[in-house]
Amino acid sequence: MSERIGFIGLGHMGGPMARRLHGAGHPLAVCDVNAAALAPFADRAEVTVCGTPRAVAEAADVIFASLPEPAVLEAVATGEDGIIAAAGFRGCLIDLSTTGVTVSRRVAAALTARGIGFLDAPVSGGIRGAEEGTLAVMCAGEAALYEAHRDLLGIIGKNVFYLGAEPGMGQAMKLVNNILSSMALAATSEALAVAAKAGIDPALAVDVLNAGSGSNSATLGQIPRQVLTGRFQGGFLTKHMLKDVKLFEELAESLGVPTIVCEANVNAWRHAVAEGYGDDDFTSIAKMVEARGGVRLREESRAT
Repeated sequence: MSERIGFIGLGHMGGPMARRLHGAGHPLAVCDVNAAALAPFADRAEVTVCGTPRAVAEAADVIFASLPEPAVLEAVATGEDGIIAAAGFRGCLIDLSTTGVTVSRRVAAALTARGIGFLDAPVSGGIRGAEEGTLAVMCAGEAALYEAHRDLLGIIGKNVFYLGAEPGMGQAMKLVNNILSSMALAATSEALAVAAKAGIDPALAVDVLNAGSGSNSATLGQIPRQVLTGRFQGGFLTKHMLKDVKLFEELAESLGVPTIVCEANVNAWRHAVAEGYGDDDFTSIAKMVEARGGVRLREESRAT
């Protein structure tokens, strides 16, 4: 019999991952505070819509969570109506969110004390990766738990990496990934603003960069798909990127590692939120650069 999967958090990333698990033949118990996120699951066979994380735990063998903030993970895992309140649940919570090292370890300790397993398994690869099952999964936790759930992780991720036995190691790797990804987007936006001010078409500049040593994740992905087209629909909010880069900054400080360049990048995202882009797509940091530089990187004729 297929394992009964619980899935909490059905947003831009969680929704597609939950659908992949259901499509692989696993009955689902789902929960989200947003009714619109639950709607696509309401009429599916072998899907139970639950009102609380506790109800999910009472209907599942293993639970995945894809959540926006560290505090939300703690509430879902250890709150009054959280997973820990389901007396009969002795399965495993797999946290796919970016919640930081400290909270990940705190949640792991609380769940382990109640006989519940925990895997720290943040993902990278965006909405397309979530839809196609090609995400990178950065997993940490007891080796036996990882081995027991590796096949499930393989449904959502093409590349599943085991970072080590200590919860939080997956989070650390994800923060390293996101500081570099965010820096590529912020720095490329500024560089293209200079190119545009010098009279070079931004789209042509991206082609040149991708043929040379300036190529990076932003020039290959978010800039041509979201910025030059004027779409700005990367599926991740600017305020959430700020959360991630601040978590990296806190981790680096706790480890005693100076981060001169990364600190400048964190400040760029602070400015983006302070200047009103917090609830906009994270690719909107390019709009801040446009406004500050008096240039335009996008053309309305490219927008679809």
